Amino acid sequence: MSKKIEIINGPNINLLGKREPEIYGNLTLKDINNQIKDYAKKLELNVSFFQSNVEGEIVNKIQECDKSDGLIINAAAFTHTSVAIHDALKSLNIPKIEVHISNIYKREEFRHKSLISNVVDGIICGLGINSYKLALQGVKNIIDEN
Repeated sequence: MSKKIEIINGPNINLLGKREPEIYGNLTLKDINNQIKDYAKKLELNVSFFQSNVEGEIVNKIQECDKSDGLIINAAAFTHTSVAIHDALKSLNIPKIEVHISNIYKREEFRHKSLISNVVDGIICGLGINSYKLALQGVKNIIDEN
C-alpha cells in the first residue's frame, strides 16, 4: 500500500514562476507539483499538496496530517517567524522534512534562522525543486526504516 505524504507550502509560493526567478526559477507551483507527483509515483508514494498565504490555515493543515505517513513543509517566510507552525509541527508524530528552494543561508540575515528546524527530522535547502524530491526520498527512507 502506498504511503501518504503531505506537502505544505507557505506564503508567496503560489507566485513561483513570477516572483524573483533569479532565486526561485521559472517553474510555477503547478509545474513543480506535477514533477513532484511524477517522482513520488516512482517511489510508490501518494502525495497531496496544500499552499496557503495564511498562517492559521497552515497550522490547521499540519494538525490534520496526523493520519498521514509523512510531511514535507516549505513554510517560506513563516519559517523565520511562526511559533504557531513550530508548535503544530512539534505535536505531529510522523516524519517531517523542512524544504527551501533557495539556500536560506546565502540570503538576507533574517532568513538564516529557522524556528521549525528543531522540530523536523531533516532540512534540505538550496537545490531548487530537487529539494522536494530529496525530501520525498528522505521521508520514504525514514518510513522504511521504522
